[in-house]
Amino acid sequence: MPGVAAHAARRARLLAQMQPGAVAVLGSAPEVLRNGDSDYPYRHDSHFYYLSGFAEPESFLVLVAAQGEHAARSILFCREKNVEREIWEGFRFGPEAARESFGFDEAWPIDELDARMADILADAPSLYYALGSQLDVRVASWLKAVRARGRTGVSAPQTTHHVLSLLDEMRLIKDEHEVALMARAGVISAQAHARAMRATRPGMFEYEIEAELLHEFRRNGAQFPAYPSIVASGPQACVLHYSANNRRFDDGDLVLIDAGCEFDGYAADITRTYPANGRFSDAQRTLYELVLRAQAAALAAVNPGQPYSAIHDAAVRVLTEGMLDLGLLDRNKVGALDEAIAGRAYAQFYMHGTGHWLGMDVHDVGAYRDLSLPEKPSRPLLPGMALTVEPGIYVRPGEGVPERFWHIGIRIEDDVVVTDAGCRILTADVPKDVADIEALMRETR
Repeated sequence: MPGVAAHAARRARLLAQMQPGAVAVLGSAPEVLRNGDSDYPYRHDSHFYYLSGFAEPESFLVLVAAQGEHAARSILFCREKNVEREIWEGFRFGPEAARESFGFDEAWPIDELDARMADILADAPSLYYALGSQLDVRVASWLKAVRARGRTGVSAPQTTHHVLSLLDEMRLIKDEHEVALMARAGVISAQAHARAMRATRPGMFEYEIEAELLHEFRRNGAQFPAYPSIVASGPQACVLHYSANNRRFDDGDLVLIDAGCEFDGYAADITRTYPANGRFSDAQRTLYELVLRAQAAALAAVNPGQPYSAIHDAAVRVLTEGMLDLGLLDRNKVGALDEAIAGRAYAQFYMHGTGHWLGMDVHDVGAYRDLSLPEKPSRPLLPGMALTVEPGIYVRPGEGVPERFWHIGIRIEDDVVVTDAGCRILTADVPKDVADIEALMRETR
């Protein structure tokens, strides 16, 4: 169900959840000045694009739910055609072409938004929009304009609702078209990681390898990196959100790359860790294989009906047991396995969760707990949910920490979609077994 039909179906699903006659409003992302007269590269708002498929700035989508004899309506407000501006900035659809191309019932110039919203909101029972956003001020002016007509018998919406709470739940379950786009993003990102492994040599700078990633992303049609790429070598791999990417690789370093592309609005998110010289040391291999076992246990927990928390619990159990066996954790201080887990002793070396939702945003929307229940338990996994699985271990120097493990940071991350029978790994094309990584790196040495 690709293209126009998919976006129309999503609009219909949202409208079906709204109060009859209610109005929903979503705006696209603004253009943002970088410096001088240069803007940052434009990227649409994910919620707006999810419902519209329309990627131009200065756009609003208005949905009116059916009521009685009045059918539901979808209305786009966008920039008018302007041949002179198109010479400088590129093609614009304009309202009429946008209506025809994207399947809206109506389309109007963006300059008419404020005037027309007073009519659209007249006698609407409720308004759905992103509460607490920059739209608050504009909504207040619309409601004021409607209330000013009160003596004519017109009433303004009596209630407001946070439309994103509905959209977040919709976006949490991916359809076949979305999974196909994420799979393509995963393949491109996997190729980029493999390219980076082949290119790496001691003495190179982290930014040189970042350039290899970006080259592969764009060469294969990805529009952006899904997030700033992390290329962290040696001790920098123990910095979870390292971003400088300016250190020179030493012989014997591990290189941790956390990078993924965005393809047609959908993100990939892969982490691999490998030796700069192509060969794991004994200490590096020991910790790497521990993290790999933890990821295997976590992946095995990705099954429909299982609580989301089971993924993290499975990884933590394997990692903590390994930390105890290797002397990273002292049994005399933290206790046996279950006691060490209950006391979160592992957090000294593993301080983050084992994954997150993935989709149009790299940390995608959707609740991780069932908020409808008082105890708010971890929500069960359902087919179509997409997430990352990314255990790690980060060993900084410290009292009682075996010196042979100092400055080793390892994370292994893949993207998966929950299926009826378990999960589908979207990023399996990049090696992660020790022998496979070393063999790949030998190809260009």
